[in-house]
Amino acid sequence: MSVASATDMSAAAAGPASLRLMSAARWRWYEFLFWGIAVACGLSTLAPALGFTVPVIPTKLMLMSEILILGLLALSIDLTLGYAGLVTLGQGAFFGIGAYTAGLMAKYGAGVAPLSDPLLGLLGAGLAAGVVGFATSFLVLRGSDLTRLMVTLGVALIVEELVNKLKDITGGTDGLQGVMSSSVLGIWDFDLYGYTAFWYALGITFLCFWFCRRLVNSPFGYSLRAIKGNALRARAIGMPVNARLIQVYTLSAFIAGVAGGLLAQTTQFASPDMVAFHRSADSLLMVIFGGAGHLYGGLIGAAIFRVMQDFLSNITPQYWLFWVGIVLILLVLFVRNGVIGLMMAASQKYIAKVPPKSGALK
Repeated sequence: MSVASATDMSAAAAGPASLRLMSAARWRWYEFLFWGIAVACGLSTLAPALGFTVPVIPTKLMLMSEILILGLLALSIDLTLGYAGLVTLGQGAFFGIGAYTAGLMAKYGAGVAPLSDPLLGLLGAGLAAGVVGFATSFLVLRGSDLTRLMVTLGVALIVEELVNKLKDITGGTDGLQGVMSSSVLGIWDFDLYGYTAFWYALGITFLCFWFCRRLVNSPFGYSLRAIKGNALRARAIGMPVNARLIQVYTLSAFIAGVAGGLLAQTTQFASPDMVAFHRSADSLLMVIFGGAGHLYGGLIGAAIFRVMQDFLSNITPQYWLFWVGIVLILLVLFVRNGVIGLMMAASQKYIAKVPPKSGALK
């Protein structure tokens, strides 16, 4: 076989692959609808000023801001769990590290840029969490899924204990007080009603989501799926499995740190609750609720979980977790891959019932 013919064959093989990558990366109509609803939730706050109310769209801006932040945390877990197959219970540690890093920068900046600049604080939060994630990633690679669970849980418990013991830095159980972030881009100040916090959280969440979406639809993202499917086969064809897992775990820690920094900046406070074990467990539940391996699953799961918490805690403040557990059991038993899986199954049934167009090939 000549060199020219071999080159033509490789180009022909690469053509369909590049087309599949382009098709997967193309934005769908329901994605525009999803983010359009998020924007509409923010715009709904203008309805009272115009003399009418919007009964369907919520107007609790702080609640919606928290949903976006928790969705970003769940998105970081989805990268490791849904695409790389790494099970973790330590994401709350990176979330808390990011929260305290951004909080300390804002506190000692005393509301004056550049140290207390929100965007710089998010960068510092992400870098601090990413460094810890990179340092602990070598431990996570050892052993099976159960071993990884225990290692990540141990990292989370160590960070939680450090937060409680380093009272001179973190404030201990009283939390970090005096957090004062400067204006976003030097224009928008954080207000008591949460207007700036919501749009700020929405913008950062969308940017991180856009980056993750490009990543998972790139050759790097498909290599992660291959590793999740069969790590031994991926290693046999020359794929750097350990390097890929270290990279995605570090990136996941970076995004979790950004989410923690967002929460500290929008609430002007950081507490040990942000690094507690339940933070990791709740974020894992959000991914399960929404569906792992779809990116949107974490965002949808965060919205469902947080709205359920807000609604059920008003009815039964002591037993709201009981009802969350019932919903989780029902999802695991009757719905495959969370709410995203339920929606995909419903759409497939609908497409199967739609009669073919007249004149279609039989």
